[in-house]
Amino acid sequence: PQQSGLVPAYSAESDSEDEGADKDEKEGRLTDWIQVFPLNKEIIIEGLSLLCQTGKKLEHLKNLIYSYIHIRFLDLSNNYISDLSPLASMTHLLWLKVDRNSMKSFKEQPLSEFTFLQWLSVASNQIVDMEGLVGPSIETLILSGNSIQKINGLRNADFANLVILELRGNQLETTSGFDLPNLRKLYLAQNFIKHLEGLEKLERLTTLHLRDNQLVTLEGLCPEMKSLQYLNIRGNAIAEGDALRSLHFLTSSLKTLVIAENPVVDAVPYRQTVLILLPQLERIDKEPVTLAERTEARRTIRDDRAESATHTSL
Repeated sequence: PQQSGLVPAYSAESDSEDEGADKDEKEGRLTDWIQVFPLNKEIIIEGLSLLCQTGKKLEHLKNLIYSYIHIRFLDLSNNYISDLSPLASMTHLLWLKVDRNSMKSFKEQPLSEFTFLQWLSVASNQIVDMEGLVGPSIETLILSGNSIQKINGLRNADFANLVILELRGNQLETTSGFDLPNLRKLYLAQNFIKHLEGLEKLERLTTLHLRDNQLVTLEGLCPEMKSLQYLNIRGNAIAEGDALRSLHFLTSSLKTLVIAENPVVDAVPYRQTVLILLPQLERIDKEPVTLAERTEARRTIRDDRAESATHTSL
């Protein structure tokens, strides 16, 4: 098949997070000498690995060289790819990574052909919306580092097997749009989320990561989130203890709460405030809940109930 849309650029080793401020300068130097060329047979052969025997023994090797239709794991990161149509014949794909490319849309992409695809990463591209994205067999979907502003198209009918979804570093302002009752882990750090909405359909969610957003309240947490065990709201704008009241919906399940770097941490004795709402918590931020903290919280809860009962009788 025609492969002219696939143009190798530089090695992933040159994109290490540890390079810090030198990264842009280094990538600039790489661009100066980089040679853009079409994918060819020699490159494919060099990159092939994990060839396995099928019912026709290794007869499929010939097809692999010429049409590559039996490839199961494919990493095309660090290129200039904007069109995945040359991959349409690879209907046996299980794992596909196209990070740091030039993808702008999922429309007219051959994702519906990949009926066995279980893991897909399209991180650090230029995606602005999710229209056209389908994946009935996808279990892990990574879309971090794009420019997605709104969640649309994520319906259980199209993503029934999805259990891990990463949308870090996009431009989301709300959590509305998730119709994924089988989802287990949702990563939404480093967006612009101001409101928690539409979470009632995440019945099996165990991890919710909302670090470095713009939340001022946790209103939007709901009793339907009965499986949630880990909640990270570090680095938001929660300033008052009352803004945490919705945590009580998670009393039966939550084990870990990360709340550091919110103004409320300096404004109130926040660990005690949180434990009164969630006496079953095992860890707050990096520190385990101590027996003394748990005992004090339970004493406060008993005293509050006794006081409330006294006022009621009066």
